[in-house]
Amino acid sequence: MNAAPADQIRLLDVQALDVRLTQLAHRRDKLPEHAEIRSLDAELAQQRDLLVAAQTEESDTAREQTKAEQDVDQVRQRAARDQQRLDSGKVTSPKDLESLQSEITSLARRQDDLETIVLEIMERHEAAQARAKELSAALEGLETKAADAAARRDAALREIDAEADSVRTERAEAATAIPADLLKLYEKLREQQGGVGAAQLYQRRCEGCRLELNITEVNEVRAAAPDAVVRCENCRRILVRTPKSGL
Repeated sequence: MNAAPADQIRLLDVQALDVRLTQLAHRRDKLPEHAEIRSLDAELAQQRDLLVAAQTEESDTAREQTKAEQDVDQVRQRAARDQQRLDSGKVTSPKDLESLQSEITSLARRQDDLETIVLEIMERHEAAQARAKELSAALEGLETKAADAAARRDAALREIDAEADSVRTERAEAATAIPADLLKLYEKLREQQGGVGAAQLYQRRCEGCRLELNITEVNEVRAAAPDAVVRCENCRRILVRTPKSGL
């Protein structure tokens, strides 16, 4: 394949722009905000689970407290009715009086026990409330951090994408000046060679594979016509000659 030396040198400009696009894509994928957001998302998920557990405990203990307080009220009301009967003087049988007094005493003990249970449940409920409040505040803080990280990521992505759009436009303009067959070969080699299809021959070294040409290879390149499209014997990339090639 033959191509004017100027067209071959223009190929290096296209290659430089392709390298820049690859660098921008890598930078886009490896933004530190991506890892930060993933970490924050994991923390948020864990924090939400903890908050749900605390809120569930808060709700459960609230129901327990209501039920225990109702039990206390029932015992208190029963004791009040018994005391009222005792005080009314309507119960005259010694046996009935003894039974009634015994029940009042038993109900008093039961009320004490139930009130102790209520206090224990209240303590657990208050602890759950405090825990839920603490977790809610922590979650809000994490959500703020996540929103900030997302805003920074989006700003960085907009900047990268804007530069990439500019480079793609420049690349398209540069590619139009290169003969179709040379550009096709370059594209094929670029796909095969990890994104680099053309490299400068600099001081007898291929800038694609970074290997120096041996004397035989140098002589072959030196003897090639100026418009001949030379390939590196090591990496098979298009080897572009310039005044700095050391020939």
